[in-house]
Amino acid sequence: MSKKLSKDDRLDLVFHALADRTRRAQLAQLTKGSDRISDLAAPFDMTLAAASKHVRVLEAAGLVSRSVDGRVHLCSLQAEPLREIERWIKQYQPFWTDALDALADFAESGKPTTREKKK
Repeated sequence: MSKKLSKDDRLDLVFHALADRTRRAQLAQLTKGSDRISDLAAPFDMTLAAASKHVRVLEAAGLVSRSVDGRVHLCSLQAEPLREIERWIKQYQPFWTDALDALADFAESGKPTTREKKK
C-alpha cells in the first residue's frame, strides 16, 4: 500500500525533477506529444537506461506517465504538478511586484520609496 504524499512532499518531487536540465528538456519535448524513451534519449546521446532513469524521476513527480506496448515505452506529459508549482509561485508574486514597483518609482524619481527607507 502506498502512502499518500503531503503537498510539500509532492512539491519536493516536482522541484527535484525540474532541477535537472535533461529532464526539463525531456518535458519540453513531450509538450509536442507522446514520445518513446529512445526518442527522449536521442538529443542527449545517452543510453536507453539513462533516459529511463530520468523518466522514472519525472514519473515519481507525476509529470510523466508511461505506457508499455511490447518493448515500446511511450511517455506522455502530465501537467497537473506544474499547476501546483504555479500556485505555489503565485503566492510570492506580490513580493516581486512590490519590488519592481519600488524600482520603477526610484528610477523615475531618483528617491527611494518609504518601503526602501525602512531597510
